[in-house]
Amino acid sequence: MENTNNNASFFNTVINHQMQNRPVGDSMNDNDSNIQISHLNVSINNNHILKDINLVIPDNKITCIIGPSGCGKSTLLKSINRLIDDVDNSVVTGEIILEGENIYGKNTELTHIRKKMGLLSQRPTPLPMSIYDNVAFGCRIHGIHGRKKLNAIVEENLRNADLWDEVKDRLHNSASSLSVGQQQRLCLARGLAVEPRFILGDESTSALDPISSRNIENLFLRLKDKYGIVLVTHTLRQALRIADHVIFIYLGEIIEVGSAEEVFKNPQHELTKQYLSGAFS
Repeated sequence: MENTNNNASFFNTVINHQMQNRPVGDSMNDNDSNIQISHLNVSINNNHILKDINLVIPDNKITCIIGPSGCGKSTLLKSINRLIDDVDNSVVTGEIILEGENIYGKNTELTHIRKKMGLLSQRPTPLPMSIYDNVAFGCRIHGIHGRKKLNAIVEENLRNADLWDEVKDRLHNSASSLSVGQQQRLCLARGLAVEPRFILGDESTSALDPISSRNIENLFLRLKDKYGIVLVTHTLRQALRIADHVIFIYLGEIIEVGSAEEVFKNPQHELTKQYLSGAFS
């Protein structure tokens, strides 16, 4: 018990410091949202992973999904862009409404949906081609082939990912020649190039060194003016630094949702208090 109390005291000190020195998002209402989730249930191999999830995810804010390992955070993220479809023996019921369209509707076209959802995985996943072609890849799939147009898109999005100055003289080198941190920013540029509405990140800084991690965090803070950003993170300090909105999930159920200020400073549920104090992880 003494250790838990010490953890809680330390975490409260961190909260007060971080909250005083971080950008604070505006209050949220349903009109700000482009993603609404209703009665979402996901089962995999007959295991009920997500249980009656009801959420409103705001646009132009950073939403962090927190919770212990194995609680369903990544499954929730994969459900939002239907990557859960690639998981064997998965069954999904309920609705996810993206800009007025149910992405699990019978006639929904997947490429159209995934175009709206840029994804950063836990580890960088550059394509086995040049830096230039990585950024241009999605654009070509969606019918953009003019060299002048592609040149402009590649430069714009490498700039958006703070990578242009580092690679502008070697655009036709292999993407594998980049450092891990640069590769993750390249993957971000590739996702931005197809003009998504939301950026999803699944532990997208966990494989990076501290400097590269902070670079990605700073990019998220800047990009939220144009995109909704939804991040799965195990790192509470990261959520404290950048989250505007927080979802705490435990054993597949939503326990608490609210602004970062509300959840971190005044959690309403006992489980949330225990998780934030370090009683379990």
